[in-house]
Amino acid sequence: MKKIGLIGGMSWESTSTYYQLINQGIKQALGGLNSARIVLDSVNFCEIEQDQRNGEWDRAADKLITSARALESAGADFFLICTNTMHIVAETVAAEVTIPLLHIADATANKLVHDGKQTVGLLGTAFTMEQPFYTQRLSEKYNLEVLTPEAVERKKVHAIIYHELCLGKIVPESKQIYLNIIDQLVEKGAQAIILGCTEIAMLIKQSDTGVPLYDTTRLHADAAVIRAINQE
Repeated sequence: MKKIGLIGGMSWESTSTYYQLINQGIKQALGGLNSARIVLDSVNFCEIEQDQRNGEWDRAADKLITSARALESAGADFFLICTNTMHIVAETVAAEVTIPLLHIADATANKLVHDGKQTVGLLGTAFTMEQPFYTQRLSEKYNLEVLTPEAVERKKVHAIIYHELCLGKIVPESKQIYLNIIDQLVEKGAQAIILGCTEIAMLIKQSDTGVPLYDTTRLHADAAVIRAINQE
């Protein structure tokens, strides 16, 4: 079994979900007392969030590079960045180590393509929804049409992530705001919704809506399990 490297802490709430999902996946795949070989380097999200807010992406990248190098030194065979937003610096980080990065957008897009989805709605931080590092990868590499909420709704989605979900707060009124925005995206033609922030699945479940939801945390974790047990 390959050793999985995780850069976590962005936020720690979603990182704990990664650990749980990966180990559940390994147990399901291999049975018995099997569990995942994982090495985790968890950053201080307060520092990362400050870099994000100030647009200091190079500083944030340096922190993740330090983590990636630590994972490599600890024997990880490949690594994950356990957040959608910080994939804005994914290529920069991956270039500084020799072990491969398992990209969260690739894990998500592969499932969407497999399921025959062509037009998808994207919820995430303002960085993920508005900057091209994520939507462009989906459109250019996988030929997906990506819809995002209007500007006012994007602000609401972003604020709920940082002021509530990253603090572990689940607010019923915020769930309804998200569901309303999901309905708007469906009206525009979305065949599915990407929960493009690793915390959103804490708030929105498939049972809350009839449109298919693609939880990037789960899909990323599932892809890690497959790579870990693939001996090729």
